[in-house]
Amino acid sequence: MTAHARILVVDDEPLLRAFLEETVLQLGHTVILAASAQEAIEQIQVGTPDLIMLDIRMKGRDGLSLLPELRQRCPNAPVMMMTGHGTVESAVQALRLGAFDYLTKPFSADAIEIAVQRALSVGALKRENEALRGRLSLQNAMVGLIGRSRPMEELKSTLKLVAPSRSTVLIQGESGTGKELVSRAVHEGSPRSDKPFIKINCAAVPSGLLESELFGHEKGAFTGAVGRTKGKFEQADGGTLLLDEISEMDVALQPKLLRALQEREFYRVGGREPVRVDVRVLATTNADLRDRVSEGSFREDLFYRLNVVPVRVAPLRNRREDIPLLAKHFLSEVREDSAEELRISRGAMEALLAYDWPGNIRELMNAVERATILCAGTELLAEHFVLEMGSTSTQSGPVGDTIAEREKSWILEILEKENGNRTRTAKRLGVSVRTIRNKLSLYAKQRAAEEEQMRAESLERAS
Repeated sequence: MTAHARILVVDDEPLLRAFLEETVLQLGHTVILAASAQEAIEQIQVGTPDLIMLDIRMKGRDGLSLLPELRQRCPNAPVMMMTGHGTVESAVQALRLGAFDYLTKPFSADAIEIAVQRALSVGALKRENEALRGRLSLQNAMVGLIGRSRPMEELKSTLKLVAPSRSTVLIQGESGTGKELVSRAVHEGSPRSDKPFIKINCAAVPSGLLESELFGHEKGAFTGAVGRTKGKFEQADGGTLLLDEISEMDVALQPKLLRALQEREFYRVGGREPVRVDVRVLATTNADLRDRVSEGSFREDLFYRLNVVPVRVAPLRNRREDIPLLAKHFLSEVREDSAEELRISRGAMEALLAYDWPGNIRELMNAVERATILCAGTELLAEHFVLEMGSTSTQSGPVGDTIAEREKSWILEILEKENGNRTRTAKRLGVSVRTIRNKLSLYAKQRAAEEEQMRAESLERAS
């Protein structure tokens, strides 16, 4: 027996709808009824069904013309065609357009039961395969998200939940934190991973041209429009559209974007017919959109429509323990074509850990590449990294005059963040638990020696 499912029945004959409803309900499933193609579209906007039973002959828009749109909007829901005028030609055409099965009226309740169970079984298997492929794709995509810090682990956990959904995602973070990598991971971990991933930078396109870039245009819509051109939304149909730097979109264009998100349709520039698409939208911003809303430069309703699932990418200064991993990764990428071994000295690594990285990961990557150019030997030293060290005045990282003091401060800071858990502290620092244990033992002995010396000095002064 198949699990409980949501089944959409689309037929303009009231008696047949009632018969199908009663039959499907007796099988233990939920039934959603639609008497026309338009009602069917409205129902799947409310929720995606597990199976669609679609009549071929209907008043107005018929089932064969509706089938491709249903397959696009509900790719994992099998579509069972029904007709009282069955011919070989219509059956072949329906199957070619993506129908799973074909039933000719009149049909019995037993025939419906067998067909429904078979379709649901195939649909469930397809969804399981899609989910497995999505998890594997997400794991591969997250390889580029380097780091073992708590913010990075929390980000990866969030992506595992967010990626498989259809929800709009707003990715927020400072410039250079890797927001585009995060958006790519969301796409790769979704059922749309084999469909287009289209990007557009809203700040890089002049405001007067952005509408055409997003929605396309018709021939003659403006000077130079010599033919119909598809915009980014149409190019991303079935896949994912990334709106980079969404905060820079002109407020006059925002209502049209809001409509496209809500209705899943839009008009090309100069067009009169609506264009319907199935696109998942991701947006990134390095600005606080709430502030932009308060300023009046960003629509509040668009903000809430984009902010369905907010994802924040932490700045590098808030996950300093990831700096060694990132620096070594960038070094390996820069030197991958060279047989010469090159390493980062301990002093240089301390300098990298002490720096605030206002340009985040992008700045670190550039700093490593620049250091390899300046280095004539096999070891990158602190002086090879041209850093604006003045920015460390607000740093919250380790302090101290010597490498040992900085190391001690760093270990104790991470230990405090992990509530004294040595195993998690060792994992975040990339060392063994034994190393942490030995370091803490050394610090305890140093403290005991310091206290003993202080007591001795106190007694000497008293005498």
